[in-house]
Amino acid sequence: MEFIDTHAHLYDEAYSEDRNQVISQSIQAGVTKILLPNIDTNSIEPMLALEEQHPTLCSAMIGIHPCYIKEDFQQQLYQIEYWLNKRSFIAIGEVGLDLYRDTTYQALQQEALSIQLNWAKQYHLPVVIHTRQAFKETIHLLEKHQDSNLRGVFHCFSGSLAEAEQIIALGFHLGIGGIITFKNAGLSELIAKIDLQHLVLETDSPYLAPVPYRGKRNEATYLPYIAASIALSKQVDIATVASVTTANAKKIFGIT
Repeated sequence: MEFIDTHAHLYDEAYSEDRNQVISQSIQAGVTKILLPNIDTNSIEPMLALEEQHPTLCSAMIGIHPCYIKEDFQQQLYQIEYWLNKRSFIAIGEVGLDLYRDTTYQALQQEALSIQLNWAKQYHLPVVIHTRQAFKETIHLLEKHQDSNLRGVFHCFSGSLAEAEQIIALGFHLGIGGIITFKNAGLSELIAKIDLQHLVLETDSPYLAPVPYRGKRNEATYLPYIAASIALSKQVDIATVASVTTANAKKIFGIT
């Protein structure tokens, strides 16, 4: 079986002591590709260094995470645009809106997202969306920018069926991670109602490890646990989940 982890911060310091071992274990588990979302301008260098070390396995995105949008966001975006002009990336991400802890920079987050959505269209790249306590605002912006050229993934989806349907209607896929294995999350019941054609797998490593590793550091090695939970929910075998979600990821991100 072949798996693609569409969202993993493998360059994070959490892996500083055993990153190569984690990579080896992930490959043994059937993971053929790990997509690396950028966070801010400080994460670009370690992310690209990891991609250079493992060019077949790892592919980098570029963008600014909404939680890192502050007064200096235009300077950060200037650096992102520099990299977009310098080399290719697999996606714009992770970008979006996050109003969970602080709404101080809501207007700046929306401006930054709009700029990065325009880049996605300009460079013909998919977008990886982070949205937390800001679903309506995020959907509104995407609807405003959607001209049939925007595509991508709503990373770490854990919303309602109505929200899933809105995302799918916009031409986006749902990124399903470890939350589906959490007993009281309700995501398993929801995914039973969503066609596999709309799903991709992700870990969001080092965060949100699936059961039975919940609370520990996450890694791409655990993707089969997420796939198994989806398979149980959909009443199909895990090989079908692996095959369909891998094909979906390859199509979205242009992976050959």
